[in-house]
This record gives sequence, structure tokens and C-alpha cells, in this order.
Amino acid sequence: MASTACIPPVPAPQGAVGLRDRARGALLGLAVGDALGAPAENMKPSEIRARWGRITGYVADRPAGTDDTEYAIFSGLLLARHGAALTQAHVETAWHEWIADREEGPFRGAGFSERGTLENLRRGLAAPISAQHRHAWSDGLAMRAAPHGVFAAGRPAEAARLAAVDGSVSHEGEGIYGGQAVAAGVAAAMAGASTVAVVASALAVVPDDSWTARCLRRAMTAAHRGERAVRSAVVIGGYPWTDLAPEAVALAFGAYAAADGDFTDAVLTAVNMGRDADTTAAVAGALAGATRGVHAIPPDWAAAIGPARGSCLPTMAGHHVLEVADLLTREAPPGAGHAPGLTRRAPGTADAGPVGTASAAGPPVRGADEATEVRT
Repeated sequence: MASTACIPPVPAPQGAVGLRDRARGALLGLAVGDALGAPAENMKPSEIRARWGRITGYVADRPAGTDDTEYAIFSGLLLARHGAALTQAHVETAWHEWIADREEGPFRGAGFSERGTLENLRRGLAAPISAQHRHAWSDGLAMRAAPHGVFAAGRPAEAARLAAVDGSVSHEGEGIYGGQAVAAGVAAAMAGASTVAVVASALAVVPDDSWTARCLRRAMTAAHRGERAVRSAVVIGGYPWTDLAPEAVALAFGAYAAADGDFTDAVLTAVNMGRDADTTAAVAGALAGATRGVHAIPPDWAAAIGPARGSCLPTMAGHHVLEVADLLTREAPPGAGHAPGLTRRAPGTADAGPVGTASAAGPPVRGADEATEVRT
């Protein structure tokens, strides 16, 4: 089982890096890492070197986030509506109303785990049965888990709980553990935890004997020796699929640890290791962005990230990760009984709908001044 040992609470962020800056850093960092890593997805380091040398910036003509960013926006908007009261039923309903029961974008719902989930939902299977498919162990939850850490800043256990609720529609087992590790790590980083404490927080919320925990420990042991050592310690040689949650999450945390939380180094390390490079760089970017804040992201990288294009999820078109970050850290007005919502409308819809608008029944988004606690 996961460790329940505690470390002293991390004080609320002070000085130059505040909660809002960390939230924006986490979600913009996710989108930047996604866009940087997308061209290198499913490639080996040797293939990356042969094509670009070492990737040091965008190599796409029109860099943009992929399914990683759009699903993170989706989960963030859903969480902004329901807050800590988020339930499996809320998530399942949102999957139907905003993905499964609508026309698909060019990417047809994203990766293997998303395809399996959508097929099950369209067959009438309800959660958690909808998560019973061949790729329930994928990194599809890990790629969208950062918003839970932003919302539950300083409370890794709560971030992990929310990630598990979100993931219960689409993932099982190691797929859930990977998402929980990311959510917990981001939550710790949001409270100003050290790199070591961020990793410890991630390990604390997953079973000690899980594949995810074993991969994370191997990555941490190798991190001081750089990206090649991390990759060798984690990657499953000869396995054709690159979306294994234990592998991808460990590569991301390994890149983050090898860079000691530096944003540029963490993201580029993840990108140049290849494999599921958009997801590993997105997770590394979320961790480092929460650690160092939005101003640690190179301005030209940040400037390239616009509103989501809806290439994967048409209903997310027009939403920006920075809007989601602000929603998840905004204090609700006095007397308000709901989370503030976005007013931007998705193309072809009459209104912003269940995940884009406020819910009169939902709890408020947690404010920046609430007490924080980091457990490892």
C-alpha cells in the first residue's frame, strides 16, 4: 500500500511565485510540453537526432497542443464546475454530452484508451465498466490529471482522489495510479514543495508494489545521470506501444528530477527521450510549471499557445488553458454556491453547456488562501 508517512506542511507560496502564477505555469506548461513533444511522439532518440539533431524548441510550423491539452481542458472545466463534489456520474455524463454523443474531430477521440472508452459508452456500458478495455493502463488519465493538482494545491491526497474519480470512466489499475501520481505531484509543486518532495508526494499516493511505483523509483535512481540513464531504466524494450502509464509517468518525473525542476531543461529532456513524447513533456511541463511558475516558461514558447483548436475534442475549441488555470484558483464571490464558469461557446452549440458554465448546485472553487498540506 502507499505510504502514509507525513512531512511538515508546505507553507503557502510567498513572494514572486504565487498560487495563480503556479496554476498558470502548470497548465500552460502542460500545453507547451505537449506542443513541443508532439512531432517526436513514438520516435526513438536516434530517430529524433537524425531528423532534428537535439530538439531545443518548436519544430512544427504551427505548434499546438494535441489530445493531451484538450482532455486536460475538458477535465479542468469539469472540475471547475463540480469541485470537490465531483462524482463518477458527473464524469460519465460529461463524456457522453461533450464527447461520445457528438461528432468527432479529425483525431476521432484521441488515443487507445479514449477510443476504448468511447466505444464502451456508445454501447451503453456505464462506468466503471466503460473503463474495461485493452488500454485501461494507458497514460490517458495522466495526461489530463494536472488540473486536479492545481485545484487541490498543497493536498496531494485530495488531488489523487479527484484524479481517480475522473479516471474511473476510462481507466483501471496502473492507468489510475499514473494519473494519481501526476495529480499529487502537481499539488505538491503548487504549494512550493522541493523537487524531492514533489516526487515523494507522487509515490505516496500509489501502492508501493505497483508497476507505477517501481518505475518511478527506477527513474529517480537514474535521474542524476541524465536523460539516457532515465530512459534506459524505465523504457520497456521491444514493446510497440508507447502509452504505458507506468513508463510515461516515470519518464516525465525522471525528466523533471534530472532538471531539478527547471522548466526548459525538464521539458526538453522529456521531448528528446522520445516514446510518448507529447505526454511525457506535457507532464514534465505541468510539474515544472507548477514548481517555477508561469514566468519560467520561455516567452516565445508561451506565445505560441493559443485557444484549443478542437482537433481532438471539437467542444473544447476556443478554450484556453490559462482560462482553466484561473477558474481553478479563483475565489468564489461571497455567498456564491457554485464555481465560476467560462462563457466561451463551443462551435455549433447553443451555449457553453455542462462543463463550460457554472453549476448552481456545485461547490465553489477553492480559493488561493485556503490552508495547504503536503503528505508523502
